[in-house]
Amino acid sequence: MTDFGFDLQGRGMTSRRTRERLVERLRSQGVHDERVLERMRAVPRHIFVDEALSHRAYEDTALPIGAGQTISQPFIVGLMTQMLLERDAENEPEPSEFKVLEVGTGCGYQTAILSGLVGNVYSIERLDVFRQSVRRRFSALRINNVTTRIGDGYAGWERFAPFNRILVAAAPASVPAALVEQLADFGRLIIPVGESEQQLQVVRRTPQGLVQDVHEAVRFVPLLPGSASGA
Repeated sequence: MTDFGFDLQGRGMTSRRTRERLVERLRSQGVHDERVLERMRAVPRHIFVDEALSHRAYEDTALPIGAGQTISQPFIVGLMTQMLLERDAENEPEPSEFKVLEVGTGCGYQTAILSGLVGNVYSIERLDVFRQSVRRRFSALRINNVTTRIGDGYAGWERFAPFNRILVAAAPASVPAALVEQLADFGRLIIPVGESEQQLQVVRRTPQGLVQDVHEAVRFVPLLPGSASGA
């Protein structure tokens, strides 16, 4: 049975059982937030990759999606989403009320994960080549709380700022100032930073000022300035 041309249930190497094995692997690696695990169980990763690679969709690895871009490793998706849902204060909104900026829509997989966990997602992509396929996937999954546009991720999306959370799915050499400025009080920016060597960082806006925490080594495509069509 298909929705908008997608087999959402999967079969064989894309079946629910295969998806469940991936979830158990992520749990053993440290993704412990059951909200995140349930969402990753529910979203069919195989519809976000080329059909020729669908049999590898539930491996814990990044995969090419065209235009020099990749769909992130499931563990990293789970880890960054878990970091995004963490709260530092009783008086900040619940995750279901979060306004989230995502920089780097790509194929839309991370966006789809976020959409089921937060209030609204505003997602920026610099390459227009992904636009139509992303829309079809979101329609198939009945996702209606995501707003997308083609633009420069370095600039953020000032129109909808401030954001409770910002998640960046590509690596700049340093943390973009515009993204920090668009964080709400108690906001978190989750971002890979670096060129040849990258580290996952969390920038938090606290009453005492900005706090920058450095986490594990990661590998992402570089965050490029500007926007581009075609390609």
